[in-house]
Amino acid sequence: MSREEVLEKVTGIIREVFEKDSIVVSETTTAADVEGWDSLTHLNLVNEIEMEFDIRFMLAEVQGSKNVGELITALMKHLDEKN
Repeated sequence: MSREEVLEKVTGIIREVFEKDSIVVSETTTAADVEGWDSLTHLNLVNEIEMEFDIRFMLAEVQGSKNVGELITALMKHLDEKN
């Protein structure tokens, strides 16, 4: 799966978690860019991503991701390890 395809899927998950189809997501999107993105919704988002891609993030990966791009980088690493 390409990085662009992963970003597209993650965008869909973000829109679902925040119940807002108009959210525009890029690799530089941060929690501050999305209304309502707090620690609880962040955990929900991470959980949904893990379930969709059948992976488990390490705590450091989740805490260390400053934006969507860094989260996707961690996700891509897990996808590569699965293959």
